[in-house]
Amino acid sequence: MSNKENSNLPEKKGTWLTYRPDIKVLDCTIRDGGLVNDSNFEDDFVRAIYQACIAAGVDYMELGYKGSKNIYSSKQFGAWKFCTEDDICRIVGDNKTDLKLSAMADAERTDYHEDILPKEQSVLDMIRVATYIHQIPTALDMIKAIHDKGYETTLNLMSISVVPEHELDEALEILANSEVDVIYVVDSFGTLYSEDIQLLTRKFLKYAYAAGKKVGIHTHNNQQLAFANTIEALILGASYLDAAVAGLGRGAGNCPTELLLGFLKNPKFHIRPLLKVIQDHIVPLRKKISWGFDIPYMLTGQLNLHPRSAISFLDGKNCTDYVGFYDSLVEEE
Repeated sequence: MSNKENSNLPEKKGTWLTYRPDIKVLDCTIRDGGLVNDSNFEDDFVRAIYQACIAAGVDYMELGYKGSKNIYSSKQFGAWKFCTEDDICRIVGDNKTDLKLSAMADAERTDYHEDILPKEQSVLDMIRVATYIHQIPTALDMIKAIHDKGYETTLNLMSISVVPEHELDEALEILANSEVDVIYVVDSFGTLYSEDIQLLTRKFLKYAYAAGKKVGIHTHNNQQLAFANTIEALILGASYLDAAVAGLGRGAGNCPTELLLGFLKNPKFHIRPLLKVIQDHIVPLRKKISWGFDIPYMLTGQLNLHPRSAISFLDGKNCTDYVGFYDSLVEEE
């Protein structure tokens, strides 16, 4: 980037970049973890994560999705696919804490006019709109409607590793002029390396910072780079950082919250409550469902492919035939 472009980016202060006051940690354990088990978490588990996030000093907790019941069956999916006010309040009450609460609304999969109440009627603080590049028009309508209802908003631009640069530039220019508060770099396939994160974070910051907006980072661990890439974006100026307890999330999982808080040299963060919830709730959960780094996820990450094929492979009978799986991926290319 030129010196002129660099002058428009946030100034880093202090020897430890992680002391920056603009940094916000968002725990997405229940939301992203819900992609592993169709959001069928027991109340005790959700409550334990909620209480651990409060005790650990986490800034935001994402409880799940605002999925449309016209699309998703309540017989298959648990409460956290829909995040009704009754279900949320059963866990958090009025949430008289410093922890802010969020839910994710997928473009074209959320009845955002009906299912997202005005902010004064909701315990939620933030709605995060997730969109693919071709859904940007719908996402913009969602952002405006949700903003007008009084919520903080983010735009999570998914599958960014397959978006042509000129389309990305156009999208960021439009988003920078929208009502959204935070624009997220999302490594959906876990395929990005540090060089990619640097280029994308700088690009997002250029558009966002000039418009008074923040940049966030959401990573997946297909190549065991989720934590490293989160730090890379943080150092460059991203301030909203997604993580999940024990990395719980779709496929290879996410940046682990306990790793991130251990890195952030801020006395408001505490990892002991996270260790406790891992010990008491995550370890038993691993006996029922699986997530985290595995060779098939590594391969889809290296080949810049959606992890759905790896998820399907690992659920099959020949789940250790790595050579066969690799050959099938290469043949498809």
